[in-house]
Amino acid sequence: EVNLVESGGGSVQPGGSLRLSCTPSGTTGSTRTMAWFRQVPGKEREGVAAVGTDDMTTYADFVKGRFTLIADNDKDTLYLQMNSLQPEDTAMYYCAAGRQGIPRWRLLMKVEYDDWGQGTQVTVSS
Repeated sequence: EVNLVESGGGSVQPGGSLRLSCTPSGTTGSTRTMAWFRQVPGKEREGVAAVGTDDMTTYADFVKGRFTLIADNDKDTLYLQMNSLQPEDTAMYYCAAGRQGIPRWRLLMKVEYDDWGQGTQVTVSS
């Protein structure tokens, strides 16, 4: 089991940017698949972006061209750079870690992930 610590959430105006960070602590063991999810009250948690153990990345259609995953292996940190934020991006964002070898087409499925952070709130409003 790994403890995931997120940070970087906050409030921004539409069109603004934020960078979320996810740092695992404790025993991480072998390389894990890492991902970001988000959830608003009353809705299912949805996949935003993920990086597999082969370093292939995948993004949800609603963030393509706006969000970018950045892996800093020296700091063992995964960042989610979010640009051109819109009010519909308002949500609690969660970092998640899963097993090696998750097929790319399943990378944004929450059932594939075992460890979750506590979440960081992102609010986009004018």
